[in-house]
Amino acid sequence: MARPLDFFLSLVSTYTYLAVNRAQEVASREGVTLRWRPFNVRAIMMEQDNRPFVGKPAKLKYMWRDLERRAVRHGIPFKSIPPYPVDPDLLNNRVASLAALEGWCPEYAKASYHDWFLEGKVAGDVDNVRAILGRLGKDPDKVIARANSDEIRSRLDAETDAARKLGIFGSPTFAYGDEIFWGDDRLEDAIDWAKSHSP
Repeated sequence: MARPLDFFLSLVSTYTYLAVNRAQEVASREGVTLRWRPFNVRAIMMEQDNRPFVGKPAKLKYMWRDLERRAVRHGIPFKSIPPYPVDPDLLNNRVASLAALEGWCPEYAKASYHDWFLEGKVAGDVDNVRAILGRLGKDPDKVIARANSDEIRSRLDAETDAARKLGIFGSPTFAYGDEIFWGDDRLEDAIDWAKSHSP
């Protein structure tokens, strides 16, 4: 079996909105298996003193405009600038980590970004998380309780450590073995690499 292309994502990341909405389709079309791996990008950025938009209004303004342009280019909806930053307690990322373990991470990530970017709902807010889980046919009480468990907290920490060891510093990042590709705009490069280096 060919090695999967790892998709390291953090649901607090703005540019990850684009990747979440196109990575699976592009990978499937190219015959590449995508493995969704939520991690805590905020922890890594704080370790590196690398918070790219905090206190930088010009860069923040550019980021939103760039996101809008790229969304239009790929046919991804972009309504208006959503709340930012979000998910202070990492609930959204822990739920995504549980979802990855159980096989429904793509659906959860897309629903979360839909509500954040298109409905203006704060990602990670417990009421918003509950509503998304309900729409996906999950039991909100059970999922949130498990997402808050030591097991899932440890899983998110372990994925963050795996990202750290690979040298990942931002989300989204695609990894094929030790080779990393940072940013939604490197998705096609990552897929080409995975195809050309598949055993």
